[in-house]
Amino acid sequence: MSEAQQKGCPEWRIMLHGFVDGELDSVQAAQFEDHLATCANCRTEMEGVRTVREIIDQDDVKWRPPEALRSQVLSMLSFEQLATASSLPRQAPVWRRALDFIRQWSFVPSLAVLATGAFLFANAPSQTLLLQNQIMASHVRSMMADHLTDVLTSDQHTVKPWFNGKIDFSPPVSDLSKEGFPLVGGRVDYIGGRAVAALVYRRHGHVINLFIWPAASAARATAVHDGYNMTQWSDGGLVFWAISDVAPGDLAEFASLFRAAARA
Repeated sequence: MSEAQQKGCPEWRIMLHGFVDGELDSVQAAQFEDHLATCANCRTEMEGVRTVREIIDQDDVKWRPPEALRSQVLSMLSFEQLATASSLPRQAPVWRRALDFIRQWSFVPSLAVLATGAFLFANAPSQTLLLQNQIMASHVRSMMADHLTDVLTSDQHTVKPWFNGKIDFSPPVSDLSKEGFPLVGGRVDYIGGRAVAALVYRRHGHVINLFIWPAASAARATAVHDGYNMTQWSDGGLVFWAISDVAPGDLAEFASLFRAAARA
């Protein structure tokens, strides 16, 4: 799928691999099937994924890595040796094992291993990127499955105690209606291997999901992820991630207002 096509329906692209692997629930699977009936791009992408899976599952599939990959691996090995002999930080042990494996063999015994090796060497997504993927997926899923809230109310004094007993911390809750960001409600979500609080706000019809969980303090950060604006901050032993398709300025204003209200 081209970059333009991917931007055309990013929310469906998130669900594609889950659909192929049979990991979607019945509601999401039905929604995706309805989408496939009208989207030729997603149908083509899905068939491509299935074709690759079929190739990987075949017996005795061998793939000789390109010379460019071999050169890249040798360069990494040289850097590793230099790091060992100097004050440069050393590579993680998993890199050493993987690099030694590639150096000792002239071919990769399967397409699956080649894909894994290329992923490790060329892509190696950071933990922050993986977390952003999960946050975006939860944001999109909450709107597609019509499950924005478990407690639907603009009363912050109802939303805050609702979380008692459902999560192991108490999230701050503020109603920012006067500032143009009305509180819609809250729900419990699941991100990064733990239950988190999700507060839902609106801005001119756009949904803002604010995910909260305990974590060490981190520097403020903003990002654009597949067309969604994201901003992150820490306060009081909690980390906050806000995501929406509102303009970056609106999301920054929301974050500033929420921080001020939480500290008041």
